[in-house]
Amino acid sequence: MGDESTVDAAGASRQEPPDAAGAVYGSLLAASVVAGTGPGQEPPHPGQLIVLLLATGVVFWLAHVYAQLAAEHSTQAIPPLRRIRAAARREWPLVQAAVPPAAAAGIGALVGLTDSEAAWLALAVAVGSQLGWALYVAARGGATWARLIAAGVVNLLLGLAIVLLKAALSH
Repeated sequence: MGDESTVDAAGASRQEPPDAAGAVYGSLLAASVVAGTGPGQEPPHPGQLIVLLLATGVVFWLAHVYAQLAAEHSTQAIPPLRRIRAAARREWPLVQAAVPPAAAAGIGALVGLTDSEAAWLALAVAVGSQLGWALYVAARGGATWARLIAAGVVNLLLGLAIVLLKAALSH
């Protein structure tokens, strides 16, 4: 990620951080991709799963960048390329969230796991990443211990729902 800056209302340049909350969404998306692969049939080969995870992350990233730019009503004279780069940088964690489960699928294949086991490993990593990112975002926002616990519980429940969906589709 490069250093992208935006121009505020006063015309001053300021650093625009990536949207870490997008990594929570991206991890949930990755878990959903893994859960939705191969229902009622053989699980995909880890190589196919890796491509599917990364491609889905990139497509959703592009969709989020486009939606952000389309919804933006800038009255400032910010160059379009700078706006595009800033939006792309803010949304980049959505793509980054696909990398750990994709890597888990690849590592699973390298250590001799079956396709199904590699998919379950990728799902576990995606759900674990989702939980970790949710806690990071909450802590970065100054959440109290009660809010951190609530964020953890909500994200574990979301992850559990996806795991149950995967289990139901696998049988």
